Amino acid sequence: MTSDLMLTVLEIIKRTTEFLEKRGVEGSRLSAELMIGHALGLKRMQLYLQFERPLTEPELVKIRPMVKRRGNREPVQYILGETEFSGLMLKVDRRALIPRLETERLIELLTQRLTQAPANILDLGTGSGAIALALAKAWPAAAVVGLDNSAEALALARENAESCGLAGRVTFVLSDWFTNLEAAVKFQLIVANPPYLSDDEVRSAQPEVKDFEPPAALSAGSNGAAALEKIIREARLHLAAGGLLACETGTAQHQQLLQLAASAGYGRAESLRDLAGRERYLLALV
Repeated sequence: MTSDLMLTVLEIIKRTTEFLEKRGVEGSRLSAELMIGHALGLKRMQLYLQFERPLTEPELVKIRPMVKRRGNREPVQYILGETEFSGLMLKVDRRALIPRLETERLIELLTQRLTQAPANILDLGTGSGAIALALAKAWPAAAVVGLDNSAEALALARENAESCGLAGRVTFVLSDWFTNLEAAVKFQLIVANPPYLSDDEVRSAQPEVKDFEPPAALSAGSNGAAALEKIIREARLHLAAGGLLACETGTAQHQQLLQLAASAGYGRAESLRDLAGRERYLLALV
């Protein structure tokens, strides 16, 4: 018979959800299930099958610190230390931006559109290595380079390459955009998910974003499109004939970016929408 002091998995999920809701956490139930499942070593579906199981004090000791961190609005991905991206389980922490669903959608669009694998790929601002590793997995024959100007982010990317079994497939380089790339090197595909928020947009973002994720990975300064503008201008010089530049962008930047791509000498540029119907991706073909 269950002691009155022993709460079940479901009761702890409900109590955690209520606590997080009071702290203004979006998706409180999902956060509760992910953290409790992580503490118990269970996937969400396994958790559902054990709703009536009483939790022991040692199990609660594992759960409480995570709930406190989430109540302080720390992203659940940082609390768990991992997130899934394009079929890869990536380590995530405050060294780099958390990979988003929008970026995963960009990988889907590229692998659907490019019927022939690019021979070589450049990932600008690789962060956790998410894009570079996902494309290396999708196109095993491609030579992939990931650039970042943060040595800490590159260390995280290398850790992810190792854990995903892709350590020999991606070369990571410390560079401020194209600075440390040889001018003669040309790529068939350049992908970038650069900072595209303005400082004002970051200040008005949710605490999970503005208080925990690296500011340099979020904001391009007062002009949110500054990094994208630089990339569009300079990538043209590093693309092979017929090469493609693919960028994730802010949703209100496309008119100016399309005009810039035209003036920079790209043969064709287009906007693509994310799953919410917002203009999110810019594709420019040499």
